[in-house]
Amino acid sequence: MANTGRSQSSGTTSGEGEIIAGLDLGTTKVCAIVGEVTDDGIDIIGVGSVPSKGLRRGVVVNIETTVQAIRAAIEQAESMAGVEIGSVYAGISGSHVQGLNKEGVAAIANREVTAEDVKRVLEQARAFPLSSDRQVIHVLPQEYIVDDQGGIKEPVGMNGVRLQAQVHLVTAATTSVQNIVKCAERSNLHVAEVVLEPLASADAVLESDEKEIGVALVDIGGGTSDIVVYVDGAVVHTSVIPIGGLNFTNDIAQCLRTPIAEAERVKIKYGCASPSMVDPEEMIEVPSVGGRAPRSMSRHELCRIIEPRVEELFQAVAFTLEQGGFSNVLASGVVITGGTTQLDGMPELAEQILGLPVRRGAPTGVGGLLDVVRSPAYATGVGLVKYGASKLRTAPAPMIVEQSQVIAAPSANWGQRIGAWFKEVF
Repeated sequence: MANTGRSQSSGTTSGEGEIIAGLDLGTTKVCAIVGEVTDDGIDIIGVGSVPSKGLRRGVVVNIETTVQAIRAAIEQAESMAGVEIGSVYAGISGSHVQGLNKEGVAAIANREVTAEDVKRVLEQARAFPLSSDRQVIHVLPQEYIVDDQGGIKEPVGMNGVRLQAQVHLVTAATTSVQNIVKCAERSNLHVAEVVLEPLASADAVLESDEKEIGVALVDIGGGTSDIVVYVDGAVVHTSVIPIGGLNFTNDIAQCLRTPIAEAERVKIKYGCASPSMVDPEEMIEVPSVGGRAPRSMSRHELCRIIEPRVEELFQAVAFTLEQGGFSNVLASGVVITGGTTQLDGMPELAEQILGLPVRRGAPTGVGGLLDVVRSPAYATGVGLVKYGASKLRTAPAPMIVEQSQVIAAPSANWGQRIGAWFKEVF
């Protein structure tokens, strides 16, 4: 697969015509999403998704298997979009990811805040002792304070002598970041930036007013569940719970003595988080192991296996929100996303446990193949594309660890494609 390098924009500051690719590296699937920046926003033009066996709880455990999955997902997305993908925004998650709040202080050089002053204060905020096996992947501003005036989102141009920044730092294990980059490079891809997956999912499924008045996003993946809390439009908390959809599948496989693959199929087709929502008389067929004949059982019994694990998950979420003091500031409640949230009854059970409004979130704010990606399972992939597009619309943000802005190669027009074909053939 050729890497055609940096794409050429149409000359506008908005990056119109640029092609952006997001790579969601999950425990159960590797997903590639391709989007094109248009006058009206972003059109999704390509999707590739293949099963993942090289990651565990969001961490690469088998390089070769992961590389094969990435190549397959990229090829699917390229074929659908009609482009060559040279670079991606790659997602990262897992229990190794940690978030903490910090403060930076800097003198204002000329009594008027400049972009350079903002950069210095953010660098000061991230300058804290960090072990050699960890690195900062995001520095997310919450608010700026100029002298004694707080609550400032954009301080450039304001007068003062002292600039403070309240930020949320996200750190990750260096080896986990390096392994993701290595897998992408072995797939002939350049990683434009490594992005925390729940931040990307938030871009895809949350509304700006939800972030302003307080909301918690719970991104339930195959191996882990990630939490991001927004208050006043800024990230104030990130954390990871080591429970995901695979735990539900394993519970079903063990209790029903059925193969993992069949347990996953039964979970998706018949699973429900709340047994009270299903007909106790409804029967389902469950395959057995070792070549034994399939068995018939009540769907209600299947749901009774799933319910305790869902309760455990949301009790852990409730504990996290309570410990952080966020339970009373989430006026928008909780949004759940990720493929596992497609189980019937999950929002209803979550509301009972959390005591907050809960809705299921799917990607919005994009065009093109919206019907294909309008599913919680594609929240991270679409969010990575939206994240990349936001980097094009604005100047390089100093609050993000500086990484290359190279993105996917743009789709050539039909004349260019035919001309290239003639050159190859003749």
